[in-house]
Amino acid sequence: MSVMTMANDKQAEARAILAANDRGGYTVPTHELYPFQWNWDSAFVAMGFATYDIDRALRELERLAEGQWADGMIPHIVFHAPADSYFPGPDVWGTRHRIATSGITQPPVFACALKFIADRADDSFAPRILALFEAADRYHRWFAAARDPDGAGLVSTLHNWETGRDNSPEWDAPFARVPETTTTAIRRRDTGHVDASMRPTDADYRRYIHLVDLYRSLDWAPAAMFAAAPFRVADIGSNAILLAAEEALLDLAPRFGAAAEPDIRARIARLSRGLAGLWSEDRGWYLSRDLIAGAPIAVRTSAGLLPLLTSVPDAARIERMAATLARHLDDVAMGVASTLPGERGFEAKRYWRGPVWAVVNWMIAEGLARRGQAALAGRLRRSTLASISERGFGEYFDPTTGQALGGRSFSWTAAIHLLLSEA
Repeated sequence: MSVMTMANDKQAEARAILAANDRGGYTVPTHELYPFQWNWDSAFVAMGFATYDIDRALRELERLAEGQWADGMIPHIVFHAPADSYFPGPDVWGTRHRIATSGITQPPVFACALKFIADRADDSFAPRILALFEAADRYHRWFAAARDPDGAGLVSTLHNWETGRDNSPEWDAPFARVPETTTTAIRRRDTGHVDASMRPTDADYRRYIHLVDLYRSLDWAPAAMFAAAPFRVADIGSNAILLAAEEALLDLAPRFGAAAEPDIRARIARLSRGLAGLWSEDRGWYLSRDLIAGAPIAVRTSAGLLPLLTSVPDAARIERMAATLARHLDDVAMGVASTLPGERGFEAKRYWRGPVWAVVNWMIAEGLARRGQAALAGRLRRSTLASISERGFGEYFDPTTGQALGGRSFSWTAAIHLLLSEA
C-alpha cells in the first residue's frame, strides 16, 4: 500500500469517526464516555468538518450556541439529549435554562473556529457567520464582565473543568483549599469506560463536585460565584486562548461586526497586559497564577506555550520556549506532554498530568508558525500526525511510549488529523 493510499485511508477513517459521533448537528467526543456536546471539543470538531463540509462545520457551532445563556456565557456542556453514561448530568448541575446545560464554561476556542470556517466559506454563508460572530462577541463580553470584573486583564477560572485540563498538577495546591465534602452523591461513570489509572482520582472528584454543589447553591450567579470561590486561578491556557479568540474576532469584525471593533480592541489591550504578566523569567515559560494565594504556579505545562497564538511573546521569549520544546521533543516518544517530564506531579498516563493531547499540539504548532518558528512547527505537526496515524484516534497519548490512551475513536483527535493532513 502506498503512503498516499494509507494517508487517504486515515483521512477517511477520521471522517467516519466524526460521522459516527454525530448526534444530529452536534458531535459527542466519543461514544458513551462523553455522550453530550462539549464546548471546546465542538470548536475543534467544527474546524475538522470545515476541511470538507462548511455547512456542517457551521451547524456544529450553531448547536453549541443554542446553549448560550442570556448573559453571554457558553457552557462547557450542552445536554441536548438524555444519557446516563456520564456524571454529573443535568440533574446535578440544576441550571435553569431553556436547554439543560452545565453552569460553567471552557476555553473559548469558539471564535477561533469561526474565523477558520469563515476564511473558507463563500458569501452564501454570511448570514449564519454573522449570527455566530454576535454570539462570540457576547461570549467574550461575558468573560470580561463575569471573570475580570476589576479589569485587571486576566480572566479567572472558578472550576478546574473550565480549564479543560481537569487534573493538571497546576491545580493541586489551589485545590487543597477545596473541601471534599459534597451534598451530591458521586456516581462516577468514567472509570467504567477507562481504566482508573488514566483518570482523576476519587479525591479529585469529591472536590470537583463540592464546587458544583457550592455554585448551584448560589444559583450560578457570576458575582456570587466569584466572591465565594475557594478555587480561583488565572489559567494560562484559558487566558491565551481568549486573547487569540479576541484577535480572531477582530479580524472578522470588518466583515461581520464593525461596530464591535472598539470594544474588541479594548479587551485585547487589557488581556495582552495581563497575559504578559504570566511570563516566568526563572522558568522560561508562561505559568498559571493562583489568584487567591497571589502567586505563580511553578509547573510547566503544554498550555504554557499557548501564548504563541497571540502577539504577546517577544522574540527572546519565543526563542527560549522553542529551545525548551525542541529538547523535550528529542527526549520523548511523543510530545508535547501536558505536564513536562520532571515537573512536579508528572504522570505519563493520567489524563492531564502528563499525556499528550493532539488539540494542544495543533494549537502550539499554529502559534509557532505564526511567530517565526516554521521549522519547529512543521516538526510538531509531522510527529503528531504520524503518531495518530500509527497509534489510532485515542483521546490522548503516553509521551514516554506514544501509546494511545483514554477514550477511543475520539472526535477531536480525528478533527486534528484532518487539519494536520492539510498542513
